[in-house]
Amino acid sequence: MRNSFIILIRQIAAGLLLVIPMLACANDDPFESINREILEFNDSADMDILRPIAVAYEETVPIPARRALVNAYDNLTDINAAINAVFQGRPGKAVKSTGRVLINTTLGLLGTIDVASDMGIARYETDFGHTLARWGVPEGPYIVVPFLGPYTIRSGVGDITDSFMSANDYLVDDDVITWGSRGWRALETRANLLDAEDLISGDRYVFIRDAYLQSREALVNDGVVVDTFSDFEDEEWDEDF
Repeated sequence: MRNSFIILIRQIAAGLLLVIPMLACANDDPFESINREILEFNDSADMDILRPIAVAYEETVPIPARRALVNAYDNLTDINAAINAVFQGRPGKAVKSTGRVLINTTLGLLGTIDVASDMGIARYETDFGHTLARWGVPEGPYIVVPFLGPYTIRSGVGDITDSFMSANDYLVDDDVITWGSRGWRALETRANLLDAEDLISGDRYVFIRDAYLQSREALVNDGVVVDTFSDFEDEEWDEDF
């Protein structure tokens, strides 16, 4: 294995030490000015490069093939979910995520078919940013990263840590395959957003920021959504186990 567990923990600690001084501004948007400039740059790069590729991808790759690839990729992320569930002190969710991997890898033809969901074993949506939230680490300010898009400090550190824990890195000792799979997943995500483009209204920056922060709030609150776009009551998707 390329990265030992000790190196991983050191990376986490180093990342937290770098961002702790910034965590005090958790409830505002101190970088809005530069964030808007980066968003404008990202939008330009998206329109010139990523969106045309995503459109071509959606029009040429059959949906069954896309679904099989997504299922196989998500099967590996279930390994990360199991690890994060352990870090979060949620053994029940760790067992379920591990069970999903075993079932889908065997009965689901190496994860290409999501048999576990059909059996009623739902995927545990989580990441290391969620784990940090469970540990009491503040969210930190909202940031927009060139090419990568929106994050908070906490979710950004979590995303970096998850990349070190990625099953792809441990199961496939080939950087081309590893980064190729990540690039494909980004393309798949962009293709899924094509139909949602017309939903953005008003100030584009504010809309994207609020939507992202709302989605992160839902994740760390285990599915409890506070709808900031309307007067609907909170909706609870799942109960903790």
